[in-house]
Amino acid sequence: MSRVGKKAITVPAGVTVTIDGAKVTVKGSKGELSWTLPEGITAAVEGSTLNVCRASEDRRLRALHGTNRSLLSNMVEGVSKGFVKELEIVGVGFKAAVKGKALDLSLGKSHPILHPIPAGLTVTVTDNTKVKVEGADKQVVGQFAAEVRGYYPPEPYKGKGVHYVGEHIRRKEGKSVGK
Repeated sequence: MSRVGKKAITVPAGVTVTIDGAKVTVKGSKGELSWTLPEGITAAVEGSTLNVCRASEDRRLRALHGTNRSLLSNMVEGVSKGFVKELEIVGVGFKAAVKGKALDLSLGKSHPILHPIPAGLTVTVTDNTKVKVEGADKQVVGQFAAEVRGYYPPEPYKGKGVHYVGEHIRRKEGKSVGK
């Protein structure tokens, strides 16, 4: 049996979970998220806990059991606390700004990069180099941060680029002059 799948999810106060057949909807102070469970996986609310069960010991269902429990757990955490990713831009002249519903990035290219901000995300820029991405959906927050980082990943020689706060960049030594 899946060790992750059999753990109960505690639902904090202020969060409501409604189950309509295979559709699970979670509402909280940070927003509302919904997920459709695959066939053979069921969820049940008992008091302040949410349990995820599977219909049989089929290999496919065993694989989906823990995954769907983790997705529902992330939904409960997202609507109550929210998820945050922080990015830092390093480089001379590199900067970011929020313009309407897009993130404007100047990363040393010949043109500015306008990356659209998805609905449900809050993006704030401080000091022109620190980008904070907040939202209720863990997947959307992580995907947005990864896309922004993908425009100019950190390079190992000078450390320039977009990187996560706290990320260790393995530095390399540059060319040495021969004798």
